[in-house]
Amino acid sequence: MVIMSVDYGDARTGIALCDRLESLAHPVEVIKQSYEPKVLDRITELVKIHKPELIVVGYPKNMDSSAGERARKCADFAKKITEATGVESDLWDERLTTVSAHMYLSDNNVRGKKRKNVVDAVAAVIILQDYLDYRRNKNARKI
Repeated sequence: MVIMSVDYGDARTGIALCDRLESLAHPVEVIKQSYEPKVLDRITELVKIHKPELIVVGYPKNMDSSAGERARKCADFAKKITEATGVESDLWDERLTTVSAHMYLSDNNVRGKKRKNVVDAVAAVIILQDYLDYRRNKNARKI
């Protein structure tokens, strides 16, 4: 099944997709917009284009596993995505994904403005790949 991930941010929102076999996540785009209705409109357009069957929204829990204000905002946004698109959404713990994305980009010598333009898409890829790995491992245990 095609799954889309969303790394929702105040200024930029990263989007990633996986292939039908759920083996590999890849970046799609970074929505450079802070106005939530416009971000939602763009996600709705992307859903029409790519036809995902599930949308995974990053859920930034605190390090103590509690849900802070940002996590609540992402949970509310996930509900709005489902209402706008008709596609089920799922929240996925995204603690430290942006840190991992920055480390990955540093390791690959992506710096400055170029890094700022792609870090959210890379974070969305990490969220989705973690989710895919979880699904694969969960299904493997059932065998």
